[in-house]
Amino acid sequence: MINRAILLSLAASLTFAATARPQEPEKQHAAATVPVENASSFDPAAVTQAWLNTVPPEKRAKSDAYFEGGYWLILWNFLLAIAISIFLLVSRFSARLRDFAEGVCRGSWQLPLQIVLYAIPYFLIMALLSFPLNLYENFYREHRYGFATQSFAPWFREQLIALGVTLFIGTILLIVLYAVFRRAPRTWWIWGTIVAVVFLCAVAFISPVYIEPLFNTYKPLSNAEIRDPILAMARANEIPVKQVFEVDASRQTTRVSANVAGFLGTTRIALNDNLLEQCTLPEIREVMAHEMGHYVLNHGAKLVTYFGIFILIGFALTRNLFDAAVRRWGEKWGVRGIADPAGLPLLALILSTFVFVLTPFLNTVVRVTEREADAFGINTSREPDGMAKVALKLGAYRKLNPTPLEEFIFYDHPSGRARIRMAMDWKAANLPAGESAAKSHPAAH
Repeated sequence: MINRAILLSLAASLTFAATARPQEPEKQHAAATVPVENASSFDPAAVTQAWLNTVPPEKRAKSDAYFEGGYWLILWNFLLAIAISIFLLVSRFSARLRDFAEGVCRGSWQLPLQIVLYAIPYFLIMALLSFPLNLYENFYREHRYGFATQSFAPWFREQLIALGVTLFIGTILLIVLYAVFRRAPRTWWIWGTIVAVVFLCAVAFISPVYIEPLFNTYKPLSNAEIRDPILAMARANEIPVKQVFEVDASRQTTRVSANVAGFLGTTRIALNDNLLEQCTLPEIREVMAHEMGHYVLNHGAKLVTYFGIFILIGFALTRNLFDAAVRRWGEKWGVRGIADPAGLPLLALILSTFVFVLTPFLNTVVRVTEREADAFGINTSREPDGMAKVALKLGAYRKLNPTPLEEFIFYDHPSGRARIRMAMDWKAANLPAGESAAKSHPAAH
């Protein structure tokens, strides 16, 4: 599947696994059933359930069906990646592609060119064979549930742009990795991890400036009523920005989203036009405070560290499994060893399996950081009802009230129920400080 989520996780998975999708969706129209609260009788559990009950049953059923369908898509994407890798190995297509690259570029000094001649066809084949599932998952299914706004032509154009960027960045990554494989055949798993982590940092650095603008237009937010409170929160938390950017995401989706991305000189606060259109100022403040939490709490560096550990473990396991597979089937597949690019599908197969098995743990790592950002966001924005309303909007595409096992395995963000409960717990603790009983709940709108 060729999309921006895969592109930005390329270093961690070598394009063999995908990450979570964008953030918040379409506007909900809640029923007026949340009780008026006061400090003495406020029950966070009861009020949380009252918020959940504001979503009509038909909308809950639709969002549940959409999100639960994603469980199967995780499996189908994994099985497809495995099937493609096995096909490239068993058919010896990968070996023939390697032979072609070596025939064109002879001599050890031309090894980088050999990797280029192998990598480009490899990525093209992967994109071609995975395109039917990509088309269903990211075009037809998104239109079916009302989240996509693009016709096929502009959508396909963006897929080609993403493919072009993947070819460029992925090829550079493979050149460096295979140089490591050749120079350190026994300790490549250690040096390969270092390469992957450095690559993740590089992509995070260049993405806001050079990658994201390929897909969307960023312009300074001109509405001072919205911009100034966001910049005030940024100054209060020492985030080095002087402008807020608006993104024309409505060209592609009905979802709302925002981010504080980059580091050093590329840090940027951005929110999409759907957020401006669909959310009130308190909700926007809460969303932006959440995103600032990721920056202030150094979640980017922490996630790179956590994923670096996972990559190290994955590469260590891969070293043993790869060598064992080559000893048994290497001659049949035409794979000579880890430094042979013909073994890339085998590397992809092993790492895809590793990432698939680790899905609950990878999701948990991300979900914990999201919960920390939620806590930061509500303490910064002081908008508990805004947080509850945003959680309901998320419920348009994320199941609001999952079982604990579902949330552990499949959720890379806290569920709507968990987020609303956090907001109501915060509100219960702060009501004695003067929270207005009549302010900003569904009955007041």
